[in-house]
Amino acid sequence: MTKTEAWLEQSWELALDKTLALAARLGDAFPHVAEGGRYDKREEAWWTAGFYPGLLWLVNRARPDSGAAGIAQRCESRLEKVLFNSEAVDHDLGFIWMLSGVAAYCLTGDAESRRRGLLAANLLAARFNVNGRFIRAWNFQSKDMDTRGVAIIDSMMNLPLLYWASEESGDPRFAALAVQHADTVAREFVRADGSIAHVVEFDPEIGKRVTEHGGQGFAPGSAWARGTAWALYGFTLSYGYTRDSRYLKVAENTADFFLSQLGDACLPVWDFRAGEEHREAWDSSAAAIAASGLLELAKYSTRAEHFTQAAESILMGLHHTCTAWGEDREGLLMNGTVHYPEQKYINVPIIYGDYFFVEALAKLRGEEGLFSVESKTI
Repeated sequence: MTKTEAWLEQSWELALDKTLALAARLGDAFPHVAEGGRYDKREEAWWTAGFYPGLLWLVNRARPDSGAAGIAQRCESRLEKVLFNSEAVDHDLGFIWMLSGVAAYCLTGDAESRRRGLLAANLLAARFNVNGRFIRAWNFQSKDMDTRGVAIIDSMMNLPLLYWASEESGDPRFAALAVQHADTVAREFVRADGSIAHVVEFDPEIGKRVTEHGGQGFAPGSAWARGTAWALYGFTLSYGYTRDSRYLKVAENTADFFLSQLGDACLPVWDFRAGEEHREAWDSSAAAIAASGLLELAKYSTRAEHFTQAAESILMGLHHTCTAWGEDREGLLMNGTVHYPEQKYINVPIIYGDYFFVEALAKLRGEEGLFSVESKTI
């Protein structure tokens, strides 16, 4: 076994063990962050509700007798009631249902999971603003923006639900909406240097761009690390489903920007352009998302070796510096930051950081993630 294989297999097995230990305590709950060494429990409608069942499905592929599948299926059953409350769902239906119902259907062939996944896709499609050609992000009202016309970069990771729905149903409308949204994001969110806006507000009536907001980033015009990672991975996925070379170019340029800002480190500051007095917060989740996205990108890019090596370097660094394998603390990755501007959950484990870390490890071992085209076969 080579030195690389040794750390990878160690990290993989420890991650599986620790996830199963978490599942033994949580059961079919929905964790978000681990403050004080223990994961919390959130409601079914919270946007992160799919990452825990997704993590369990990754574990189940490796250890089918572990009981992880049963817990993931119970989570999915609990999530179904949210689909019947249109005001409780938003654009994160893709995050939730690609990693729960769609994953369950693709891995087990369960017809009920397929039904739920297609229902979620219909609800996501219903959020499409025809005049602006974008998918509305949030439902809540805000004094700072008209959220009826807001889209955010995270949305690129939700589009696979629409691509999958078209492939599964034979109805091209879902994918057509995804493409129109991706085109809008490529035009309005992506800057010439490869950096990414987090939040863009459009006039909800006519669809014209109004302004950019800083969102979870430092300020308008800054470079929120996790948003950069969402774009890197999300545009790669859109290329995988459509083979539109424009998306591949955006993904490569964004990857180059992310890696240039990261330098020799494995752990990015929460916003690459944050002021010096605001650089005490890190984001391991951005690193894990980027690593998984880089491995996805390597499947399509002529620079595959470069992106694979970059992902491996990030993951090995996270394994050695951001984990607490031998400690009685829940969470696979320490040092994640949810929302620095609101001072919410700074330098803590986050469930989506854990999910993408394990997904990236799986890819490095030759497996597929749960968002990609290739994973959609039983």
